[in-house]
Amino acid sequence: MQPRRVRAMARAFRRSPLLIAFALGSLLVALTPWLGMASTGPGGRGPTPPPGPVPFDQQTAQQSPHHGVAPANAMEPMAPVLDRTGWTATASDEETAKENGRAANVLDGDAATLWHSRWSGTPAPLPHSITVDMHRTTVVSALVYQPRKDSPHGRVGQYSISVSTDGRNWGSPVGTGTLADDTAAKTLAFAPQGARFVKLTAVTEAGNRGPWSSAAELNLLGDPGTPAATVDLPRTGWTATASDEETAKENGRAANVLDGDAATLWHSRWSGTPAPLPHSITIDMHRTAAVSALVYQPRKDSPNGRAGAYTVTTSTDGTTFGAPVASGTWRDDDTVKTATFTRAANARYIRLTVTREAGNRGPWTSAAEIRLSGPANPAAHGSWSRITGFPLVPVATAVLPGDKLLAWSAYAVDRFGGSNGYTQTAILDLKTGKVTQRRIDNTGHDMFCPGIAMLADGRVLVTGGSNAEKASIYDPATDAWSATADMNIARGYQAMTLLSTGEAFVLGGSWSGATGDKSGEVWNPATRTWRKLAGVPATPAMTADPRGAYRADNHMWLYATSGGKVLQLGPSKQMHWITTGGNGSLTSAGNRADSQDAMTGNAVAYDVGKLLTLGGSPAYENTPATRRAYTVSITGGQVQAARTGDMGHARAFGNSVVLPDGKVAVFGGQAHPVPFSDATSVLTPELWDPATGRFTPLASMAVPRNYHSVANLLPDGRIFSGGGGLCGDCATNHSDGAVFTPPYLLKADGSPKPRPVITGDVPPRAAAGTSLTVGTEGAVASFVLMRASAATHSTDNDQRRIPLTSKATGAGTYEVALPADKGVVLPGTYMLFALDAQGVPSIARFVTVT
Repeated sequence: MQPRRVRAMARAFRRSPLLIAFALGSLLVALTPWLGMASTGPGGRGPTPPPGPVPFDQQTAQQSPHHGVAPANAMEPMAPVLDRTGWTATASDEETAKENGRAANVLDGDAATLWHSRWSGTPAPLPHSITVDMHRTTVVSALVYQPRKDSPHGRVGQYSISVSTDGRNWGSPVGTGTLADDTAAKTLAFAPQGARFVKLTAVTEAGNRGPWSSAAELNLLGDPGTPAATVDLPRTGWTATASDEETAKENGRAANVLDGDAATLWHSRWSGTPAPLPHSITIDMHRTAAVSALVYQPRKDSPNGRAGAYTVTTSTDGTTFGAPVASGTWRDDDTVKTATFTRAANARYIRLTVTREAGNRGPWTSAAEIRLSGPANPAAHGSWSRITGFPLVPVATAVLPGDKLLAWSAYAVDRFGGSNGYTQTAILDLKTGKVTQRRIDNTGHDMFCPGIAMLADGRVLVTGGSNAEKASIYDPATDAWSATADMNIARGYQAMTLLSTGEAFVLGGSWSGATGDKSGEVWNPATRTWRKLAGVPATPAMTADPRGAYRADNHMWLYATSGGKVLQLGPSKQMHWITTGGNGSLTSAGNRADSQDAMTGNAVAYDVGKLLTLGGSPAYENTPATRRAYTVSITGGQVQAARTGDMGHARAFGNSVVLPDGKVAVFGGQAHPVPFSDATSVLTPELWDPATGRFTPLASMAVPRNYHSVANLLPDGRIFSGGGGLCGDCATNHSDGAVFTPPYLLKADGSPKPRPVITGDVPPRAAAGTSLTVGTEGAVASFVLMRASAATHSTDNDQRRIPLTSKATGAGTYEVALPADKGVVLPGTYMLFALDAQGVPSIARFVTVT
């Protein structure tokens, strides 16, 4: 038999019993009346009150015709559900007098039994905690919390998660957050690590109904293939050998796993008499290094030889290999797999041994590529904070003054569909880490898949999406939402930008509303009305997506310049100049060098008139993404594009953020874009340096960030990265985020570098062309304005970095000049950073430029 020629077998749909239980539970919730508090206490099952409004988590909506069903692998978590055999659970307190509310009930497989904090007599006060002891150390990456179904009492609201190897030393929490007040199972992710004990602490009750906590079931997820605080090791000089390899009927040599080409592969010997399992392949790094994980990429052309059961061992001499540092079973698909080590190993040789083929198709083993990861150096690779849970999937975000981050999803916290006229929102307080949730009804607008523009006065304009003609405004000064005039053209997935005139421009958006030429229009803040631009059709700016306008006019990259003009520089390979006066006009600005269409890539303004474009793919989905990046420079009316260094990884659905020092960080994305899937996730962020044109790897992410993910620069110079999913009862919903600290803020030991400090008051408002007097602690090298921005669907047209001219006027006092051209400094809210000579930024002060 020739395994490379064997037709791929259809993979049977597989779902764990846990996920089936969760899905059935969600269905039952939609069909079962809401049950209230019994007269005997919070744990009782007393009479049902008269029915009231249906809670949002039980409401149904007509699925939008514009999205396909989530792929089968979206229903399966990247991490395996760990076997609970032999586990035990204990709690800070439990109810035993008036009901069986013992901690052990969370491990019995019966969602009808539950742990409940002590409520009879004098209730035990919050917080309450419950601890799972696995009685063995293993890699764990998430806690799955199933609320009780029979009553809302005791649902966990604010929470924290801690882990321990001995049950005594816990350290700082590995995850914190706030959960939605509903019955859906919650996956509370954290950075993968070896642990025996996992503790869930309930800080508040979700509905503030009383001092109670409860849980029906708790499960833990294992190694998701995203090791914490690691970075790809360079493979220069490495060699590979195998226990056996196919050389007679194909080039299946071990060396192919190190050549950077996923089309070539190592294959165990299959011609003649196949070599029996197990098979092993050994990487010799020719130097000793700390290694934390092995990354295995299966072949793409056939399922034969996919690694199933495996172990990883290490050696310093190539002869003596110790006990396994990782073991497990990989599922039978073509997604990239990672074996996270229970401990970092100092080794020269790393051996992967495969004892079973994933699909039991034969005695074969194959691999397209193998990579190794080691501990990250904070000063070179940055570091990640603990994961913060949100009560919704943050599909769209906007940075607000007062150290706040606004986020929203759709009509529901974890799914979209229909045009329901309301939106679930949340605000993260960056100082405290607390998240508050609110449903917005008053604008009649389901703001899923919108266009966003940060207005001149600091408000946030949100247009279209599920309610395709609607437009809403959020005012951070009053924390209030209001409606503005409907657009002339119903849209979803449209692009927006503020203009130098203070107006807002929108183009494209055939995802929602009638598919067709979604020509441009402009919103006037004085009249709060929209004006159509007959001279700005969307058709010339479309990509050649095979699905036509519905996908071809989405998520355009827009850069506003002087005189109300806009450069449309992607994702289509052809660029255009747009004028917005009168009926407007659209004229060619040439091609983006040799780039192809790059849908779901993005563009970032890293300097005045200078942009970087990154990744994307020729079509919206199911086409290979690109590693390519380009610079686009604007001089007057001339546009010049050039290819810069390639990223280390191909990405679509990624997010990019410009930093105060002018470097650009890119997060997440997929090598092969598929909405709602976490397959082919890129977990290594990268940093582009405009001085060299090169990308360097950053510390790996703990959670995939793909379709419906976001990233934003924060006022302290760090970056928020979060979201992904929004596909209902799927395993790829990521209701969380984490803050990345770039290397410019850290020493090698992970401690913070000294930072410049802006002292005194910075005026809240300043006119373009004027100067600011800024005080600092000691000398600084430069100042920069970073526009407060909003992100959704990999696009953030509000990002803009503006280096400022400054001069010292005294000890620690500077006169900082603002550009006079509003095409350079668009009206709106900015973060003012001071930087030292090494590019270390201060904490920013907010200023609105008028």
